[in-house]
Amino acid sequence: MSLTDTSKSANCLAMSDVLNRIGDKWSVMVVGILGQNGTLRFNELKRMINGVSQRMLTLTLRNLERDGLVTRTIYPEVPPRVEYSLTELGKTLQVPISGLWDWSAEHHGTIMEARAIYDARETTTTPAEPRKAAYARD
Repeated sequence: MSLTDTSKSANCLAMSDVLNRIGDKWSVMVVGILGQNGTLRFNELKRMINGVSQRMLTLTLRNLERDGLVTRTIYPEVPPRVEYSLTELGKTLQVPISGLWDWSAEHHGTIMEARAIYDARETTTTPAEPRKAAYARD
């Protein structure tokens, strides 16, 4: 099935389903960090991902494993050692995610400036003033 025709309901649903998983910030972080560092233990991942809670990382890893993007290996040791790595399918996300990370780093300052300008404009605009929208014509 090709996702090029988004007018078809099945294509929209498929794209939405996949992008909901790989598009959330924690999934992007996990795939990016595993792609850069290879196999990691849970606490190593948690230390490398700033701001993620233990619960959110657990849920993210479980969902990525369910989708076939991450593999979880348990070693029968005391205490048990659990490691996570990208599957072959997960590795195919490295290039797009790396590109997204590079783009984010390159444009973060510009985006922050745009937000500040927008926020300043919004605080000076009276609520009665209608918002202006631009529409492109074909």
